Amino acid sequence: MKLIFIRHAEPDYEHDLLTEKGYREAEILGRRVAGWDVTDFYCSPLGRAKETAKPALKLLRREAVTFDWLREFDAPITNYEDPTRRRIPWDFRPYYLKEHPELFSSERWSESPLMKSGKVKEAYDWVCEGFDRLLKAYGYERDGVIYQSPKNVLPSDHFMEYNGTTIACMEKACTDETTLVFFCHLGVMMLLVSHLLNTSPVTLWQGMFIPPASITVLSSEERNVGEAYFRCQVVGDTSHLREAGEPVSYYGGFSRPFQG
Repeated sequence: MKLIFIRHAEPDYEHDLLTEKGYREAEILGRRVAGWDVTDFYCSPLGRAKETAKPALKLLRREAVTFDWLREFDAPITNYEDPTRRRIPWDFRPYYLKEHPELFSSERWSESPLMKSGKVKEAYDWVCEGFDRLLKAYGYERDGVIYQSPKNVLPSDHFMEYNGTTIACMEKACTDETTLVFFCHLGVMMLLVSHLLNTSPVTLWQGMFIPPASITVLSSEERNVGEAYFRCQVVGDTSHLREAGEPVSYYGGFSRPFQG
C-alpha cells in the first residue's frame, strides 16, 4: 500500500482559497498526479485543499471523498508567551523546546501541561481513529505499533531476491498495490505520519518543512505475510514545481526554502 499526502498549494488563509501562485502550483501538481495509478482520492473539507485537488481530479475525471478529520488540525492551546491568548500546538521557539524535552517523547508529549491546556490528545485520537477506520476498509488494521495486512499480499521484499540492477528488480515488483491520495494540510499530515511511525507529532511539526503543493509518500513494508509497517519514501517533494520554473513557497517554515 502507498499513502500519498499532498499539502495544499500556497494558501490565501483569509478566504480559505489559494493565492495566484497557489493556483499555478495546483495546475502543475495536477499534471503530475494525473500520471499516477490511484485507487482512491480523499480530501479535506477546507477550500484550500479542495482547490488544490481540482486540477488533478478534472484531468483524471475522478472525484475525492471528503473526510472532516482531514481538515487542518484544530486544537488550540495556551500561548506560552501570552497566557491571555491561544495558539496552534506547534511552531514553538527553540528555548521552549529546550525547557520541555517531554514534547519529543512518543509516550509523554500529550501529557505536557501546555498540551493539556487544550484538547490536543482528544483531537489527535479523533483524527487517528478516522484514519485507521479508513485503512481497515482496505485490509490494514492497526495492531499496536504495526498493521495487520491482507494475507494475499506478497512479501514486499520478494522482488529483491532477484539478482541484477534496480531496473531488473523493479520489473518483478508488484504494480497493482493500493494507492491512496490525501489532499490535506501540514498539521494534520504530520500528525498522521507520526501515528504511522509511532513518534511524537511535535518531532515532525517542529522538524519537517513540508512546502505547499508538495507530496509525501509512505509505503507499507510487508516482509512477513500479514504484517505491515510504513516507511517514508518521499518527504515534501516539489520537483514538479522546480521543473516548471515555479519557486517553492516559504509557507510552513521560518527559513528560506531550498530552491535547487
